Amino acid sequence: SGQAQAAMAKILDETLPRGMSYEWTDLAYQQLVSGNTGLLVFPLCVLFVFLVLAAQYESLSLPLAIILIVPMCLLPAVTALKLDHGDNNIFTQIGLLVLVGLACKNAILIVEFAKHLQEEHGRDARTAVLEAAHLRLRPILMTS
Repeated sequence: SGQAQAAMAKILDETLPRGMSYEWTDLAYQQLVSGNTGLLVFPLCVLFVFLVLAAQYESLSLPLAIILIVPMCLLPAVTALKLDHGDNNIFTQIGLLVLVGLACKNAILIVEFAKHLQEEHGRDARTAVLEAAHLRLRPILMTS
């Protein structure tokens, strides 16, 4: 819709008489005001979440495992948007942010449970992750 706005602005600039102007409203105005702020805000949010998780777990590998869920949930969502010819408006960006938050929450639950299994029950990393994913899948699906 940014291209459509540019084309309409060009036509209006050429055809409107002097003294008349146009103004964008509703969704077009929101898109014009917000611009591409999501492209800047989103990576900063991911970095902030990573730093908070690194401080909480006192490790870089566990937060990395949690953050790696972000591209795994964004790739299908963006692909579906492209296939459906959806546009990248403010509502799309909010939806993607909610999707990433929900996916990270679920990853945190699994990683936390796997860490507990590893420390308390002496499971190796692979077994702990598989068991945590198996045991926590149903509660995660019920709360998502």
